[in-house]
Amino acid sequence: MREVTDDLADGRGVDGHGGSTGCAVRLDHYDPYPWWSWRGYDRKDLNSLVHTALSGAILKRITLDPTSSPLAAFAVQLRRLREARGLTQVELGTLVRYSSVYISNVETAKQAPSLKFVQRADEALAAGGALELLWWSWKNGALIPGFPEYATKEREAICIRFFATGLVPGVLQHQDYSAAYEAAIVRRGEATRAQADERLRVLAVRQKLLERTLTIHAVLDEGVLRRPIGGATVMAQQLTYLTELSARPNVVLQIAPYGLGEERPLSHAVTLLTLPNRAMVGYTETLQRGYLEQDAEAVAGWARKYDRLQVDALPRADSLAMIHEVRKELERHAR
Repeated sequence: MREVTDDLADGRGVDGHGGSTGCAVRLDHYDPYPWWSWRGYDRKDLNSLVHTALSGAILKRITLDPTSSPLAAFAVQLRRLREARGLTQVELGTLVRYSSVYISNVETAKQAPSLKFVQRADEALAAGGALELLWWSWKNGALIPGFPEYATKEREAICIRFFATGLVPGVLQHQDYSAAYEAAIVRRGEATRAQADERLRVLAVRQKLLERTLTIHAVLDEGVLRRPIGGATVMAQQLTYLTELSARPNVVLQIAPYGLGEERPLSHAVTLLTLPNRAMVGYTETLQRGYLEQDAEAVAGWARKYDRLQVDALPRADSLAMIHEVRKELERHAR
């Protein structure tokens, strides 16, 4: 039996059911009479035709940038090793006792691999420990677990909605603001300088989203404005940058004032992403990890609260007036 396996560009199986990111064609199950006018083709010709169809018109290979995140680097290396051994995802799955769907999700950085899977794949692919080393590098890296999966979705988004409670969202941060925050983490001994530099590099890549025409809507708690990250001068610079960003036609900025009190609908920072297929996913973090929420009902609940927050927050003009007022206060203190 010959199996043809690859990744669908929209994450759906060939039968149209969601949740499958790969497909396998069992050629010994094809009946050439009367299906698709296969009469006259032998098995070798049929195999060639199916490969051509699946690799061309039906399937589009998903390409990852290995420099975009440690998880993407692992995914690319796994695929390269598998293909070098001449194995399909299904064949590797048989060797390591994981499904082809799981392997497809790992190879497209949609799912973080378990250590058990990594160790089995390392052995099956004769990688000499290279995969496990990459996995530990990712596990102990600069980014918290769960964030690389979010970053992959963020790159695909056509609309991003932020609610921030403590910090300006990373995509909207001025570089001096980001550097000051990371420097403090290093001073407290919570990260190495190398880890902080890696996070800043990842942030710089994420901020290229601003070069696109996607819609960004950010609601910032008033406390975000009044927390002087980097001191008065750096914070004033950050508020000036927010004002400049808000002048763009695709960026909407609002402030949720202290006066909302207990009526503020959201108590935690959240991000909502709208993807090209109009599906929504949500993201939030604890101190230990990030969580990418893909359950449609749960995300719809987050979206309803965000909609209410937009209504309750200050209008755009009043929000900019508050930013201007706080910036003036900071500039007076900086003199």
